[in-house]
Amino acid sequence: MSSSCEILTLASLCEFLKSHDNYVVLTHANPDGDTLGSAYGLKLGLKKLGKKVQVVCCDEIPRKYDYFIDDSECDFIPETVVAVDVADIKLLGDLYERFEGRIDLNIDHHISNTRYAKRLYLDSDAAAATQCIYEILDELGVEFDRSIANALYTGLSTDTGCFKYNNVTAKTHEIASKLYEIGVDAGEINRIMFDTKSKSRVKMETMVLNSAEFHFDDRLMLMSITLETQRKTGCTKTDMEGVPAMSRSVEGVLVGVTLKETRENEFKISVRTYDPLDASAICSKLGGGGHKAAAGCTVLGTLQEAKAKILAAVKEALEELDEGSDTFK
Repeated sequence: MSSSCEILTLASLCEFLKSHDNYVVLTHANPDGDTLGSAYGLKLGLKKLGKKVQVVCCDEIPRKYDYFIDDSECDFIPETVVAVDVADIKLLGDLYERFEGRIDLNIDHHISNTRYAKRLYLDSDAAAATQCIYEILDELGVEFDRSIANALYTGLSTDTGCFKYNNVTAKTHEIASKLYEIGVDAGEINRIMFDTKSKSRVKMETMVLNSAEFHFDDRLMLMSITLETQRKTGCTKTDMEGVPAMSRSVEGVLVGVTLKETRENEFKISVRTYDPLDASAICSKLGGGGHKAAAGCTVLGTLQEAKAKILAAVKEALEELDEGSDTFK
């Protein structure tokens, strides 16, 4: 955490954006709808103000987001680096070392934000980072078009589980309504994001569900996606997006845990919880963070060692819960 991080208001953030140019906008690794929607929504909006902007991600951007991706490029010397929907600089993946200490502005909605940038605009009540981007562009007086609307709606929809999660507020719906008025392709976006699966994804889901484990009186569901599973099914990073949400539909489960092996003996752990459990608090025990209902961390070790670490963290959280209430005993 940087002790010199300047916390910006919406007004001071907009002044910063108006007075700077030649932007590099960074997304987190394994990009999802919110980080990409935020990055390209911001890019498209700033371009309308005459700014030069490029988006940079360490990973290949899934083709399913092509409907709002702006690949246009212009020659300029980068001057201002902005990270969107990136709570911790380590989430930049392979870009981490290149941009460490060089990020001028971070726009985020994660309460676990580590304040690594020189400046931070944080709205932890926002359901998605794209909710922040909408308010920023609106404050800047940007004229919204369908491309911007599609980018922002994608982040809103994907980070709220198609508006099903508890992070949704009246403001979230108000912004979605305004995007509808602009002409967002909501039905098609939701079909692509939630109702379309590759054959590899179906095979992977079958293997993962068949090997799923239940712990702590079935209050925890644990799923594992090993490198071997990925090899056998041929699934890609895109195919694995959204898998952690599968456990939320199982009756009686308070905690859903997904372990995805990213390289040998390294696992990205995704945690999904229902009230009153706090996913961010659980993941913070292992050096991660996120939101109350959705968070993550990365651990090293074998699959069994990774399982043991996250199970111990969840067990501690459940024991604390049980000590304070008889509801779930």
